[in-house]
Amino acid sequence: MVVKLVQLNDFQRQWEDIRDDALAAIKAVGRSGSYILGREVATFEESLATAWGSQYAIGVGSGLDALEISLRVLGCGPGDKVLTTPLSAFASTLAILKLGAVPVFVDTDEFGLIDLDACRSVLRTRPDVRFLAPVHLYGHSVDLGQLGTLRDEYGCEVVEDCAQSIGASHNSIPTGTVGRMAATSFYPTKNLGALGDGGAILTGDPDLACTVRALRDYGQSAKYRHELVGYNSRLDELQAALLRRVFLPRLAAGLERRRLIARRYTRGIRNPALRVMGAPRGSDSCWHLFPVLVEGGRKTDFMNWLGSQGVGCGEHYPCAIPDQPAMKGVAFESAGPLEIARRICRSQVSLPVHPYLTDSDLGRVIEACNAWRGF
Repeated sequence: MVVKLVQLNDFQRQWEDIRDDALAAIKAVGRSGSYILGREVATFEESLATAWGSQYAIGVGSGLDALEISLRVLGCGPGDKVLTTPLSAFASTLAILKLGAVPVFVDTDEFGLIDLDACRSVLRTRPDVRFLAPVHLYGHSVDLGQLGTLRDEYGCEVVEDCAQSIGASHNSIPTGTVGRMAATSFYPTKNLGALGDGGAILTGDPDLACTVRALRDYGQSAKYRHELVGYNSRLDELQAALLRRVFLPRLAAGLERRRLIARRYTRGIRNPALRVMGAPRGSDSCWHLFPVLVEGGRKTDFMNWLGSQGVGCGEHYPCAIPDQPAMKGVAFESAGPLEIARRICRSQVSLPVHPYLTDSDLGRVIEACNAWRGF
């Protein structure tokens, strides 16, 4: 008997669940005859803002565009220094580089989140650093109280990267609400993912929201009146319809399932060769990913073992951003040796944690983890 692979993300099961609703959403867009920045985008933006607890949400073409545009409207440009993390998807740094700004990498804590104490040390001694772009990695929230204190004490502009953190909070404060701008992604693997690419910018400032709307559409304030040198970065009507009609109504149940799976992993994985990272104190995490650490250079062995047991897995992320080949010859700084981030890169493995993971599959993952002989 062929045993089905336990997938890191199971889009086949997802499609079986959403097919009828998705086809209805696509038909609704087709019947409307409006395909670019129409009613579906506007209505989804309202729904997303309400769900997130933000005054404004503006749909854009990708999470990368959301980060770049957010930094730009806050005044980030060539030569500006931006505190950020070395442990994330490359887009977190790419947005900074595309503006001609300079990433200043700060090490992470043991949970993979940017070390806010280290950020404080930089901000205290470096008045030239005016921007802070933390990433709520794995679905955990950084300490938002501490982040707000840094914002206020040092007058830095904060752009929160919430691509992995919709539904997460810290001591009841939702991610994406401390900085003047926050960016998220609707890449299909995200907790709120589309059937293609997309992103959104969150803000409580009406003037910033107005500027973002212009920038995403060629810098237009009105048709054929270009006030700014903008972008072609418009959330698609089809994706907006799918997000609002199909995926947003399923979000709460999906988050509940992810949290249940995370609790089961935390209780069930009892292999001394693996370290379950867990969540930081105060973080009500949304578990976009479930990372475990494999020490002693055995990461590849563990991943191969999971594969042999029919369990899919991933790496988030195997290389620290400043060590990527694309960073050669690029201006950046490191505030310290980045030891913790690099150690996580060497040892981190992601286990399946999506809402379509069955109880049976969950048991298989735990069994495979506990059966591995890591010593």
